[in-house]
Amino acid sequence: MIRTMTKADFIAFWPTFEAVILAQETYAFDPDMTCEQAYSVWCESALVSYVYEENNKILGSYYLKANGMGPSSHISNCGYMVSELARGKGIASALCEHSQHIAIELGFAAMQYNSVVSSNEVAIKLWGKLGYKIIGTIPQAYRHGTLGYIDSYIMHKQLLPPRVTGVQTT
Repeated sequence: MIRTMTKADFIAFWPTFEAVILAQETYAFDPDMTCEQAYSVWCESALVSYVYEENNKILGSYYLKANGMGPSSHISNCGYMVSELARGKGIASALCEHSQHIAIELGFAAMQYNSVVSSNEVAIKLWGKLGYKIIGTIPQAYRHGTLGYIDSYIMHKQLLPPRVTGVQTT
């Protein structure tokens, strides 16, 4: 059901992706983004991208990448999208759990979501249920399509035990 995303998969998923960005309710992507630009962001800029497929229909997707470089490259970042027709069926949860396993396999110690829109109560509740905690609020970070400027949250989950710093005291 969950497998690596191909370019053909992304093109098939594009109507869902486009609907999400046009709504301007959850993603800080340009609503005028083309399919090619979206593919570049979702698939080419990411380390990996996956799809959730059922009955030959792509119902959801996620990308996984490093949240930062160098000394922060051990923290991963993901984005998830699920078709409106498939919401409430556990697909986002399955994608999130899959992404955590893949992140660990790739050597990441934690996962951080940089901008969870405060009005996205379904996602906040789901991520909380899956062990993510709000570690910060960015005031008026998101210009919502109908609500105007609203806060976004930074959410984080430790995937592996914290590492020993190696700092010695004398």
